[in-house]
Amino acid sequence: MMLVIETQRYENYGTETDPYWKAKGGSSYKILGVPTNADQNEVVSMVRGEIETNNAFLQETIIGYGMEADDYLSDFERSQLEYDGDIEFPEPFILYSDLCMA
Repeated sequence: MMLVIETQRYENYGTETDPYWKAKGGSSYKILGVPTNADQNEVVSMVRGEIETNNAFLQETIIGYGMEADDYLSDFERSQLEYDGDIEFPEPFILYSDLCMA
């Protein structure tokens, strides 16, 4: 199983003192090899620092997550497969086993 974490990215088209934030899509981060009995909230807490960004010109925040089968493809990956025949730009991933060793 994998835990899929959905994010929303915002870019500041203004300045630090007068920000103008625009939503600019996001990503589906895949945490691969997650045991079915793992605490999803705990796994998200372990990777939050690697996924979220918050500075004067870019913000990326977690907006949701859930367990998926190992063959799960995001909408972005499915569209690449449908229109291009292969996935040239896969979603970012983190191995669960690497989290447990840290």
